[in-house]
Amino acid sequence: MVAISVSGLEKTYPGGVEAVKGVDFEVAAGEVFALLGPNGAGKSTTVGMLSTTVAPSAGTALVAGFDVASSPLEARRVSSVVFQEAVVDRPLSGRRNLEVHARLWGVAPREIGPRIDDLAHVLGLVDLLDRPAGSYSGGERRRLEIARALVSQPRVLFLDEPTVGLDPRIRAELLDVIAGLRARDDMTTVLTTHYLDEAERLCDRVAIVHAGRIVALDTPAALRATLGREIVEVRVDGRAEGVLRSLRSDGIAGTDGFAIGSTLTLPVADGTAARTLAAITASGLATASVATRAPTLDDVYLRLTGDRLAEAA
Repeated sequence: MVAISVSGLEKTYPGGVEAVKGVDFEVAAGEVFALLGPNGAGKSTTVGMLSTTVAPSAGTALVAGFDVASSPLEARRVSSVVFQEAVVDRPLSGRRNLEVHARLWGVAPREIGPRIDDLAHVLGLVDLLDRPAGSYSGGERRRLEIARALVSQPRVLFLDEPTVGLDPRIRAELLDVIAGLRARDDMTTVLTTHYLDEAERLCDRVAIVHAGRIVALDTPAALRATLGREIVEVRVDGRAEGVLRSLRSDGIAGTDGFAIGSTLTLPVADGTAARTLAAITASGLATASVATRAPTLDDVYLRLTGDRLAEAA
């Protein structure tokens, strides 16, 4: 079953700013799906349209079968969103935040307490529920926001940059929590992130977003496989573009090789990295360093866009 279906979705803001430029994708029920890209790529705008907080300029988007433009209330009833910015009421206790949200979403009074208790155990909030939300740490507040989004038992959960701004330890703890959500009631999760490890660890499939467009979409393993099994990375003195052209003319580098600054990245699709290294040595090329490694999603992003994801973000 398809939980989300997007076709030709666009968003142009006043002044002609094209944030999303005609994206197409589907997300299966129960899937964890990532929109991966730097700030300004169009990820949050896409989630805004899917969660009915941003009106599309063109195209269609269905969430659990409901059109976000023509049936926004129905689409909103079956989904929840955790925004980048905190939305909990800080003077209220964690429990009261969840109770108020549950009532707003029409949860039956007799179900509210059991749901809160269940979520508190799952998200590690048991000892925090009766404290004011303003006393929570950043990671604790994010867990409360996720509990708030889940109390209505949505069929689709949107997580917009859920770990941004958290320190490494708290971020790692929150990733463990998010990873544990995938077993809950076949819920579909759409995650936006510019962290490669989040996409690798949490997601079934990843859409790489660049300048408002999806430039690649597949499983993390399949995306890495487009660059072969190994990468030969060569650093040279000065700019590497001319060196890459020379290696291509000599048959050492293929068309999938690319140069950024003084670094050459040469995917090894056929044969072995040792053969490529031997050919580089035989060519007499002066190198600052040579290394081999496995391909990463950053390599995929770099080849497609010309930017390193961490730098672009």
